[in-house]
Amino acid sequence: MFVKICGLSTAETVATAVQAGADAVGFVLTRSPRQVTPDTARRLAAAVPPQVLTVAVVAGADIATVRELVRDTGLRALQLHGDYTRADFAAVADLGLTLVRAVSYEAPDLRIGAYGEDLLLVDATEPGSGGAWDYAMLRGRGLGDGWILAGGLGVDTVADAIRLSGARGVDVSSGVESARGVKSEALIREFIAAARKVG
Repeated sequence: MFVKICGLSTAETVATAVQAGADAVGFVLTRSPRQVTPDTARRLAAAVPPQVLTVAVVAGADIATVRELVRDTGLRALQLHGDYTRADFAAVADLGLTLVRAVSYEAPDLRIGAYGEDLLLVDATEPGSGGAWDYAMLRGRGLGDGWILAGGLGVDTVADAIRLSGARGVDVSSGVESARGVKSEALIREFIAAARKVG
């Protein structure tokens, strides 16, 4: 089970996620309660071992801005969240990063690689909102191997969401927070353990 902890902003929570066994950690570089600067993302990612994927998460920024944001961070993956096109993905392919397409379950071409991405993250109708939804609608949809489930996941819901959807990966942000934008080290550890019990 691939587990990504997103929206991290402190050295302590990054270290907790890594020590608890996260496969990926995400840093939000565009407007959000969890936004960090590229400099902060670079500093936090520098302590992450190479086996853990460091992900730049962007939403609502044009591609020129995206390229500028990720250029000096040293992050190893780029997550384009929302209404990005095939042309947008093609325009960042030369960066040499693992590309993640994060979209609503209602998005067209809901299958890994349709836009040239390496990973597909499937979220609620409003990606990034943290709202729960009918995860079972994704089972048997032919999304490809290893797609990632997001939206409304938490310590108490992740196991059922995995079973209902058939996902082989999960992504969480607000579901491991003690307050909006404030990650809980305890909840990070509990979430990873709960996800790993299933798969």
